[in-house]
Amino acid sequence: MTPPDAHDPVLRVRGGGPLEGTIRLSGAKNSVLKLMAASLLADGAVDLSEVPSISDVPVMGAVLEGLGVAVTHDVDAGTCRLEVHDDRTLRPPRDAVTRIRASVACLGPLVARRGAAEFALPGGDRIGARSIDLHLDGLTAMGATVEHGDDGVVVRSQRLHGARITLDFPSVGATENLVMAATLAQGRTVIENAAREPEIADLCRMLVAMGARISGIGTPTIMVEGVERLQGVAWETCPDRIEAGTYLVAAALTGGRVRVERVRPDDLTLPLRKLADAGASVDVEGDTVTVERGVAELRPVDVVTLPYPGFPTDLQPQMMVLLTQADGMSRCTENVFESRFSFVEQLRRMGADIDVDGHHAHLSGPTRLHGATLDGLDVRAGAAGVLAGLVAEGETVVRDVHHIDRGYADFVPRLRALGADVVRDGDGADADG
Repeated sequence: MTPPDAHDPVLRVRGGGPLEGTIRLSGAKNSVLKLMAASLLADGAVDLSEVPSISDVPVMGAVLEGLGVAVTHDVDAGTCRLEVHDDRTLRPPRDAVTRIRASVACLGPLVARRGAAEFALPGGDRIGARSIDLHLDGLTAMGATVEHGDDGVVVRSQRLHGARITLDFPSVGATENLVMAATLAQGRTVIENAAREPEIADLCRMLVAMGARISGIGTPTIMVEGVERLQGVAWETCPDRIEAGTYLVAAALTGGRVRVERVRPDDLTLPLRKLADAGASVDVEGDTVTVERGVAELRPVDVVTLPYPGFPTDLQPQMMVLLTQADGMSRCTENVFESRFSFVEQLRRMGADIDVDGHHAHLSGPTRLHGATLDGLDVRAGAAGVLAGLVAEGETVVRDVHHIDRGYADFVPRLRALGADVVRDGDGADADG
């Protein structure tokens, strides 16, 4: 499985028209990569469906192949089969690890199943410090030893044991890593102040289907009783709530009407409420959510990002674009990643009126945005730049498209199907993708 090369294409966006149509959600980026890592724990094949066609999937596949996992990824079918063929390798390939933050999810399974792991520091988005200290502290509490070196860390344990672990912060990555490690540990592990994101629940439920004994799923206290072995399983990746939120924000932003299918509305309770507060009409029917502009002028709202069930930091840049078009003063408070406001300068370049004071951003609107050349600083900033281009005068050029490719499946074709004037240019792709 060969990771994609990073090209230098751009997205060219022209605003003016409302987005209208239907989108069916892909599997969640923030779930599928951890489900793939969990295959290291299984005796037998793990068959995943609803696998999104994003560039992070083959990179994670390369990490796992370097650890002796046979990976068969069918992009068209949206499936991925993973099966351990060689359980002796302890060090994943450095080039793949440094490209993707989610590679660290292999740490817990490796220590639990193989007794050791050697890791370079993982890569990913540049949105602030995201140390793996909480991961390592938890593994140490479970009996592992940690050696730090210039090239990363080495973690060893003959057999992990249960422990009571209280996280300083409800870290998604640490919670996932420690839950996976605990499934094969001896005795009971209790993780307090655990993260509660829906993608963690998806991972936990798959582990239970593999034979793990986990209780407290979706709560701040997760209990895991270690077992001797886990079996293979077939599992459907949960829908991507951030992808859903991005398209629903775009509907309200452009004055259109977008219907999103295969969504879990309960995973988006606060974002949907904020869209309604801003003046959008929000209709929920089963696993379908429809958003359209309900008022002529969007209303200002305050947004505060927090770990789930708070407003997701991954939707903050998109929501900030929406609030540049609201009639009045809005405020965004970022409590998760200290560098998330790096995107503000991109919006200012387009004419947005935004003042930043620490982790607060004050937005005055509505402001007339004009086309500019933007840097896609990370997955969500890149997508937000495209959204800004949808309501800007003239052409907006978004660079560093490889970031968007990491988190959004078929982004350009889907936007064009909704009526957006957006093309991809520079890597041999045609206008539809």
